[in-house]
Amino acid sequence: MERDVTVGFRGKHGVMVGFGGKQAWLAVRDVAPAQIIEALGLRELGEAPWRDGIDLAHLTDDRVAVTPALPGARGTSWVLVVGRWLLRPGTTVDVTGLSGRLRTEVQFFATHRVTESHRWQRAVRGEPVRAFGYVGQTGAVTSWHGDPDPAERAAGLPAALDDDTTILVSEKDVLAVADAWSVDPAALTGRPAPGPLRIGAADDRETACAST
Repeated sequence: MERDVTVGFRGKHGVMVGFGGKQAWLAVRDVAPAQIIEALGLRELGEAPWRDGIDLAHLTDDRVAVTPALPGARGTSWVLVVGRWLLRPGTTVDVTGLSGRLRTEVQFFATHRVTESHRWQRAVRGEPVRAFGYVGQTGAVTSWHGDPDPAERAAGLPAALDDDTTILVSEKDVLAVADAWSVDPAALTGRPAPGPLRIGAADDRETACAST
């Protein structure tokens, strides 16, 4: 009988499932998943396999999947929180406030190729560092705070925004910035999983991370 050699390769928790398109996520540096779930005001529902958790985060608007700590940019670990709940009109995550409460760096990314709406944001210990938002259907820049770093310049952003600036940003640019800042979630597919996902549920009220 032939032995299934894929079990040892995949590891105890199987393989990770990537995401990115038509999705939004947070990246939080060096903080335990349970602490992040609590800070977001979510109810923890337990663990889930990667495929099931990522599907749930994509198909519902009141559940998020929270990864275990993943190695990423600058030699640090990052926990990703993914779900269409973050795209819901009634959900406004205060990235700066969350970074202050957790005393760490928090990043937000969102991309939707149909509307060509793309966003990224970064805050460290309660201080806003960078924010960029763009809607390709209209060509409008919806947010701009701080100066673009080399990863953003490589994605085509100008050093400064003015009325004559033409900006073209796509999903791949969002993922490239995520890769430079923390973790490219689309590149996770097929890698051995360091652990299962955790699932958080949003109540029908404002969460603790909502901006005031």
